Amino acid sequence: MRSAKVIFYLVILTLAMSLLNACSSEAGDAEKVITPSELISGKPQDVPIPGMVTMVDIGAHSCIPCKMMTPIIEKLSKEYAGRVAIAFIDVWQNRDEAPKYGVRTIPTQIFYDAAGNEKYRHEGFLGEKDIVSKLIELGVK
Repeated sequence: MRSAKVIFYLVILTLAMSLLNACSSEAGDAEKVITPSELISGKPQDVPIPGMVTMVDIGAHSCIPCKMMTPIIEKLSKEYAGRVAIAFIDVWQNRDEAPKYGVRTIPTQIFYDAAGNEKYRHEGFLGEKDIVSKLIELGVK
């Protein structure tokens, strides 16, 4: 009888510890902040970013028009940090990403509003003025 109580309490303690661990893991994930440099790394990203206007540039580090956009993306990523999430995904290194976004050609830029709705899509090179204009149109100051 005494051993049954000990086993019962051990099971309860184990379940409580598991629950506590699961809750702390979820809280840690929710608090993780993605930096602008992580977003433009070329790696797959979980975009659009909830609560932020998001621009996703889908291309490749080796594609010529994509290379032309790199300094623009880097500049705007720093300039608009905290106000806009700007991401770059390299679909030559991560081939399974292109179908997720319905990409037909690269580069492709997709703009999302803060609610995560796609608002604009462009195929080909997109200059800094055009990107900024689209961000302003989406309410970014």
